[in-house]
Amino acid sequence: MTPVTTTAPDVARHSSPLLRRHGAVAGAGPDAGVAWHYGDPTAEQRALARGGAVVDQSHVGVVTVTGPDRLTWLNSITSQELSGLAPRTSTELLVLSPQGHVEHAAGVVDDGVTTWLLTETPVALAAWLDRMKFSLRVEIADATDDWAAIGEPVDAEGAAAEPVTWRDPWPTVAPGGTRYGPADDEHPGTDRAWRLVLVPRAELAQQIASREATGWRLAGTWASEALRVEAWRPRASHEADHRTIPHELDWLRTAVHLHKGCYRGQETVARVHNLGRPPRRLVMLHLDGSGHLIPVPGAEVREVVDGEPGRAVGHVTTVARHHEIGPVALAVVKRSVPEDAALVVDGDADVVAAAQEVVVPGEGVTLDRPAARGPLTRGLGQHPML
Repeated sequence: MTPVTTTAPDVARHSSPLLRRHGAVAGAGPDAGVAWHYGDPTAEQRALARGGAVVDQSHVGVVTVTGPDRLTWLNSITSQELSGLAPRTSTELLVLSPQGHVEHAAGVVDDGVTTWLLTETPVALAAWLDRMKFSLRVEIADATDDWAAIGEPVDAEGAAAEPVTWRDPWPTVAPGGTRYGPADDEHPGTDRAWRLVLVPRAELAQQIASREATGWRLAGTWASEALRVEAWRPRASHEADHRTIPHELDWLRTAVHLHKGCYRGQETVARVHNLGRPPRRLVMLHLDGSGHLIPVPGAEVREVVDGEPGRAVGHVTTVARHHEIGPVALAVVKRSVPEDAALVVDGDADVVAAAQEVVVPGEGVTLDRPAARGPLTRGLGQHPML
């Protein structure tokens, strides 16, 4: 069963003109409005992996914040340290509920005048920001109708002469962040170069054509999603539901600053990091593709007990076919599931065997968790590193 989510993307407002290309197959769900692929998803993915493809990401929403108080204000109400953000420097933020659950996620870049937020929930995010501005000197606008994003396999910030560009910071641990998973140089996401370039929506087809003229291939979201799964990169519309806290997805790496002032949800972030453990954890699953059928997002993950599928211990969040490693998925499972447990995923006709690759370790402790200074709160247990 697909979990209830508070981070569901807005309904697509625009159908990309690139869907009129010969062979284009439209995406669905959060990727509605752009192409899933253009007839040869494997070749498209290979081109993207080697740095020679462009992806239509015009379904991504754009929210702008202007005014002299924009950065200090956003700093005070979101998870990221933004008060000193330099122009054309990319980061990301989360909007959390008072209980610390993920409500919105956004890529952030400031051009010196405007802060640009790239998000899957532009309508709801803009509305929430508008309610929170009070008497501060800020103006919020949903600019999705005017701007479209283009995905590029480029590991570089936008230059002064370039359009507004957001470079994905994943998985490098940002200042003030921390990690549950491996070190940056050992993380599979280190090899994934990705950025979003904003262009006027009316110029989308022209901008794509100019990149094709240099030899790049046009690729669909089949390709970009497979590389995202390989990189363990969380996406709010897929990996987050109404219970998600950032720790479960290793999102403290890039989206949360642990040493800034108070903001909504900060108490939960600090408590779980300092004393507790996330109740669930993100894993990557290598799926058995011998049956030529793979599960769908929302399918239940089960632990194998005595050779038989047992209780449900989580659910699949993203499924992809990778051009080299085959069918893979991201899933969120209970933290108590052993890291070496045999798993299966429910399919239409039968279960699919799945081997887990650990993203967030079962011990649920970050590398720099403070040492306990005395007896811990009842039920939290002893720090495993002591």
